[in-house]
Parts: sequence; C-alpha cells; structure tokens
Amino acid sequence: MAMKIRLARGGSKKRPFYSIVATDARMPRDGRFLEKLGTYNPLLAKDDANRVVMNMERVNHWLAQGAQPTDRVARFLEAAGARPKAARNNAKAGTPGKAMAERAAKKAARNAAPAEE
Repeated sequence: MAMKIRLARGGSKKRPFYSIVATDARMPRDGRFLEKLGTYNPLLAKDDANRVVMNMERVNHWLAQGAQPTDRVARFLEAAGARPKAARNNAKAGTPGKAMAERAAKKAARNAAPAEE
C-alpha cells in the first residue's frame, strides 16, 4: 500500500485550515485517512508557534513505515529538523514567458531601427 503524509483541507470558504494526515495515496484529498498527525493554519503569522503543529513521534513512525511526504509536508519536516534540507532549483523562474519574450524582441527591433538610419 502506497502511503502518503499529506494535507487534508478543512475550514470554510476563504478560511483554510489543514490537517496533516497519514493516508493511502489512492484516497481522495479530504477523504478517509489512517491517522491525524498534526495541523497547519496558513492564516497565522509565519513565526507563530501554532501555525504548524505535528506529533513528531507519529510522523517518524510513518516515515519509518515507508510513507512519503508531499512537497509541502516535506518542507514542514525540514523546518522541524526531521528531514535533511533538499536542494531545490527552479531554473525557469527568471525566464520570461512567450508573450513577454515577443514584446522584448519587438522593443529591441524598434530600438535598433533608428540607430541604423
């Protein structure tokens, strides 16, 4: 059984609140889970102690059983010191999109045209 440690959304519209749960990967996001491991409240300040609350003993148990954390939960675990910090690289972050590249090319052509005359 493929196990995941992931977020299950709760809260009302525009007021998110997440539970950190251990679940079978085939279950829906807010569906059945095996164990609630903690909570995440994104509306609290980043330095608030209650923003991310986890039962690290149970989290480590599920990790030892082979459960794979999702990207967001893996970041929480890195911040808590339960996992080594993974190297992340978003090489496309600084490159402009197709439309912006076309506009930049047109602008460069316009600026080069008066210099030639």
